[in-house]
Amino acid sequence: MNKITILGSGRVSRSIAAKLSLMGYAVTVGTRDPARTAADWGAPHIRFASHSEAVQGASIVVNAMAGATSLAALSKLRAELGATILLDLANAMERGADGLPARLMYPEDSLAERLQQALPDTAVVKALNTMAFMVMTDPRSVSTPPTAFLSGNHEAAKAAVSSLLVDLGWSSEWIEDLGDITTARATEALALLGPSIVRKRGFAPFAISLAR
Repeated sequence: MNKITILGSGRVSRSIAAKLSLMGYAVTVGTRDPARTAADWGAPHIRFASHSEAVQGASIVVNAMAGATSLAALSKLRAELGATILLDLANAMERGADGLPARLMYPEDSLAERLQQALPDTAVVKALNTMAFMVMTDPRSVSTPPTAFLSGNHEAAKAAVSSLLVDLGWSSEWIEDLGDITTARATEALALLGPSIVRKRGFAPFAISLAR
């Protein structure tokens, strides 16, 4: 059975954990307070552990933590992550006065690139960061087929992430490999659209789609 670890305990983590568990994956959620998260979730089929314990033995680790704190948190796990695949979903944004993301934290490059630099033995793959969280696990919830963009230096890791996305409900035709990790600059910049869309339409499912 494939072992997947999801770091973070918010709604993104909860949605992905539920879907992957349903698909037969052995899911561990890494959180700062495992006992409290386990009690809050009430999900006996999911294992809860500290961040460092959770990543051990995982085939893929999903970064579902806040983008603003991801680099610092994941850098501390360099030894534990080792040669693991890290699927990075986060966008590192500073918030504006209304509480919504307003500015990129790393406008000269990207969070994904900085994670790859900090974790040289780990295969970082950027994906699923150009959509509302509910579309990540239910891509057919939007009327137009969405696009899941992939960025990463490791072809085998991107293939493994693509397979995981298919299990999350994505058609392989909706997955677009952009190239190496530097291409994450483009998709992270697209995150600036999100707050404007939410202000205009409310917090409803949406995603960026590549018209072919």
